[in-house]
Amino acid sequence: MTIASRTRIRSVALAVATIALCCAGSALAHDVAEGDRGYIATTKGVQIGAFFYLGAKHMVTGYDHLLFLMGVIFFLYRLRQVAAYVTLFAIGHSTTLILGVLFRTSVNAYLIDAIIALSVVYKAMDNVGAFQRWFGIRPDPRAAVLIFGFFHGLGLATKLQDLGLSSDGLIANLIAFNLGVETGQLLALAAILIAMGYWRRTTGFARHAVAANIVLMTAGFVLFGQQMAGYFLGVSA
Repeated sequence: MTIASRTRIRSVALAVATIALCCAGSALAHDVAEGDRGYIATTKGVQIGAFFYLGAKHMVTGYDHLLFLMGVIFFLYRLRQVAAYVTLFAIGHSTTLILGVLFRTSVNAYLIDAIIALSVVYKAMDNVGAFQRWFGIRPDPRAAVLIFGFFHGLGLATKLQDLGLSSDGLIANLIAFNLGVETGQLLALAAILIAMGYWRRTTGFARHAVAANIVLMTAGFVLFGQQMAGYFLGVSA
């Protein structure tokens, strides 16, 4: 890699970090929108359409989930491969989302979001071959996607429980929310694949793929720092 390339990578990574840190005050925790929080807290009975919409909206606007998905499909060129990884991710987060709410299993929202941020870091490092170079071994990417899917789902379950879901119609609403999450994921994934498809057809993709993953890694580290700052500030408050 040339000196000019390294300089460009450092400049872009610094820009990402600066922008993210400037937004830290409003983004310490990826949360449900205030209006949606009020709706969930007061609703009772089966509300299939509303919870489906909330699930889809949460996924489409979930920058941490989207960054992880982008990393997962970055070097996947066949739809069969994409489908396999996305299915594993869906199985993972659907399992912990539903069981987490039903069995009232939750963790600190900042800590679970910090782990989700590290999933972005992991995937970017995997994409640039860091594990092979440093440790001589690559973690099984399918197992990793499934495991991180569990953490992503637990994060959703934690946020839903914090909103005080009513037990009236809980199972139906929870399933609707999860189907909304899956639909939002497919919509977001379609947009990412279209954009990636255009980029891959350009000569710049091969030149900038490593730089893009370093930026992705930087974004993951910044998000991790934000969540840990939120955790320690919350504990000390």
